[in-house]
Amino acid sequence: MKDVEMKNVFVWGLVLAMSSSVADEVAAGRAKADVACALCHGPQGIASLPSAPNLAGQSAIYVREQLQNYRNGKRHNEVMSLIAKPLTDLEIAQLAAWYSAIKLTVEIP
Repeated sequence: MKDVEMKNVFVWGLVLAMSSSVADEVAAGRAKADVACALCHGPQGIASLPSAPNLAGQSAIYVREQLQNYRNGKRHNEVMSLIAKPLTDLEIAQLAAWYSAIKLTVEIP
């Protein structure tokens, strides 16, 4: 029985550590987005420019992949290529965590 209890304690500790880590990643992503992304994509990920896409609610995988593509030149945009070039893998992961953490409500007409 002690083995089961120890496993439960370990699993719950791991879950708590991961949720704290995810929260830290989202907070860091928000801080980076406020500086690097909000002008075009809006402070909550809803674009303020008609030519910029909304990022709120996008999947983390999609945001991460697109930022990596801008950074390495697989995808090109005059502005985004310059912005993404200096981003580290960690910063890209944080930005992806932030935008994917924003929850949207869809209203069908």
